[in-house]
Amino acid sequence: MRQFPRPSLRRAAVGALALAAIWVPGGALAAAPPSPEVQQLPFTERFRALQHGGIVRAANTAISCRSSAAQPSCPSVRDGGTAANGDFDMFYVDVDSDPNTYNSSRAEVRLPEGSRATYARLYWGGNLRVGEQKPPKDNGRVLIAEPGGQYKEVLADTLVGHRVARGADAFQASADVTKLVRESGSGLYTVAQVNVAMGRSKAGSWGGWTLVVAYERAAEPLRHLALWDGFDTLGTAHEVALRKLGFPKGASGRAGLVAYDGDRGRTGDSLTLSAGGAGRRASVALTDAANPRTDVLNSTISEPGSAPSRRVPSYANTLGYDSDVFDLGKALRAGGDQLAFRLVSQRDAAWAGALFVAVDAQK
Repeated sequence: MRQFPRPSLRRAAVGALALAAIWVPGGALAAAPPSPEVQQLPFTERFRALQHGGIVRAANTAISCRSSAAQPSCPSVRDGGTAANGDFDMFYVDVDSDPNTYNSSRAEVRLPEGSRATYARLYWGGNLRVGEQKPPKDNGRVLIAEPGGQYKEVLADTLVGHRVARGADAFQASADVTKLVRESGSGLYTVAQVNVAMGRSKAGSWGGWTLVVAYERAAEPLRHLALWDGFDTLGTAHEVALRKLGFPKGASGRAGLVAYDGDRGRTGDSLTLSAGGAGRRASVALTDAANPRTDVLNSTISEPGSAPSRRVPSYANTLGYDSDVFDLGKALRAGGDQLAFRLVSQRDAAWAGALFVAVDAQK
């Protein structure tokens, strides 16, 4: 689990400690150094638990196309039309009434009644170079407000991925916000000040945030819960394996993926799951109505079910931000003791950020 490395190890690796804090508005800001940045973060395990419960997530975009006479197709694209972020002049989403924030959006954490959050992590990221160049000094800093609450400042508590590639200046940061979510529970969370550039360029403008929450609830099945994260371009295949677990035949489960700069209509992206035991794993493509088999990175925030969690705004095409949850039922039919997720993209200007899974445990 890559969480809060010991000081001696962190100094050896990056020469400094990355600290995190949440400050109450109006309170004194404690001094804290920015989190160190690296060009590549391999996917590693962040959290893992065996408990009665599951994982939910809230997510939204920080930027979208500018609706104007010069861009008459913007509203239809937001409603789900096929287009790429590089086709538009992009401008911030800003849903709050605070004049001190330049972008903000909301999404619902929907925890089952009687549950308790056991781990929560906030991910945010975007492109710093579009029509403007945003300074990277604010990559590891964001604002979050719980349902009915005021903004609190959060600093990344781990290495920040930050890489310049193919005309984009991309980053992802994250922080542990378990205490906030545990005390606040379900409802609409607002995230603001994601460090993303607006404007228009061939690389395109994109950015957003995802809040992943693991919970325990005695009335639910015993499940394996796991969360991985990293930051790397997707010019090649990436595989994340979860071993030494047991899940019965006919098990149910879900998996979630966070990725950046996927364009709707540009095929060549797929997410597959191989489940089972040694020598007998069958590969199944994770796909649904919102995510075609060969276009998984298609600018969607989606989840199974007919009543998805609320978002403000709730754009069908996020123009470069993906936070999708998939049902794993078909892939788990035979049972087994290991899972291997494989993400393939033929684009070398897309990035993967996080992957999580909740699957029934062996009874």
